[in-house]
Amino acid sequence: MTEIHTPRLLLRRWHEDDVPFMAEINADPRARRWVGDGSVIDADTTAEDIERWEEEWDEEGFGLFAVELLGSGELIGFTGLSMAEFFPEVVPDVAIGWRLGPQFWGQGYASEAAHATLEFALQDRGLDRVVAVLRTGDTASANVARKLGMAPERETDHPAHGVPLTVHAIDLTEYQA
Repeated sequence: MTEIHTPRLLLRRWHEDDVPFMAEINADPRARRWVGDGSVIDADTTAEDIERWEEEWDEEGFGLFAVELLGSGELIGFTGLSMAEFFPEVVPDVAIGWRLGPQFWGQGYASEAAHATLEFALQDRGLDRVVAVLRTGDTASANVARKLGMAPERETDHPAHGVPLTVHAIDLTEYQA
C-alpha cells in the first residue's frame, strides 16, 4: 500500500469508510466553488469518484491520495495525481490536484500534501512533467502551484463548462526538492 508521511499528514489510499467524510467536503459549496461548474455533489457521486480514483491507482500506479491529519486520523480531503481525461488538451501529462474541507484551509496543509505528491510523482514514479489545471481566479490554488515551483503555461477554457482555466506546469529539470 502506498503511503506518504509528512510532518503533519498521512497521504494514503482510500477506505470505504472515507466516503461520508469526503461527501461532506463535496457537499460544501465553498470546497466545490472552483471545481467544474461549481456544483456540489452527493454521497453516491463521491463514492463513484473514490472508486474511480482507486481504479486509477491500479491502472496507472498513481492516483488521488486520501489526506488525513496524523494527530487525529481525521480525513481532511485529497491530493494526488490523475490523468486529466476531462481535459484532453493536457494529455498525456499527469495532473496534480487537491481539495480540502474549508475548515482546513489557510494552515499550509494543501501545500504540504501537494509538495509530497509532487516529489512522489517526479522521484518515485519517474514522471518528467506534471501540470495543474486550475480555474482562473482561484488564487489559493494558484499560490499552492507557485509554492510547488509550477509556472503558468497557458490560458484555455474548460471543455465541458466553458470556464477559464490556467494550466501550470513543472518538469523534472525545474524541480527543487
